Amino acid sequence: MSFANQVIVITGASDGIGAELARQLAAEQAHLVLAARRRDALNVVAQHCERLGATTLVVPTDVSIEADCRALIAATVERFGRIDTLVNNAGVSMHAYLDEISDLAVYERLMRINLMGSVWPTHAALPHLKASKGLIVAVSSLAGLIGVPARTTYCATKFAQTGFFEALRAELQPDGVDVTLIYPGVVATEIRRNGWNAAGQAAGVSGLSETGAMSVEHCAGLIVQAMRERKRDEVMTSKGKLGRWLKLIAPAKVDAMARAALAKQR
Repeated sequence: MSFANQVIVITGASDGIGAELARQLAAEQAHLVLAARRRDALNVVAQHCERLGATTLVVPTDVSIEADCRALIAATVERFGRIDTLVNNAGVSMHAYLDEISDLAVYERLMRINLMGSVWPTHAALPHLKASKGLIVAVSSLAGLIGVPARTTYCATKFAQTGFFEALRAELQPDGVDVTLIYPGVVATEIRRNGWNAAGQAAGVSGLSETGAMSVEHCAGLIVQAMRERKRDEVMTSKGKLGRWLKLIAPAKVDAMARAALAKQR
């Protein structure tokens, strides 16, 4: 499958996985719609993508705001007339033990970004994706498959995202729309340092061990290949694949593996 002339919407496209995914798809002359909050950062990514051969549209978007998500889809259709692929990549990480969190409203705030920030654009794009028999991609996390200590907030949002898109996949199968779920492990981006602490503020440090982190180029390449094959899911690490199945027969072992992933034990 070639992505030439395909209209692909990517949220969270200003840096990290989203920006690298855009660059790799740009090399195939796709039409890219780049969404994130920071217009200046999006413009930098867009310029790079255009040099690689893509056509781009920059749409500043805060996925925690429903109106922004719907405006993103409307702007895409107005410019290109269709949508072939929607990549729900935007998200925020969080690392905090439950007894450190004083204001539980942070759960709702994170859910608006990591769950509803995927639900809203998907709902708005659905008629267009049905028309094109397109593809929905959801960038989840291994934390959407396995509970990780000090990640109750993040796991809650990512488990919810996984459940939503698995159910949606079954709904859309008769319409010819595929859903691909992506489960990265630790990737060498700023997502954990930019993620929230117990107060819901940027942590500035990673709560997980970064040893052996996957490069963002490798991660994006795996996503591109999964998109090309319209795979059901892509679990990116051997530990992730092992943990997914080991959880069924030796769940306590998986809990120990999850605790070992923490940068600092409590």
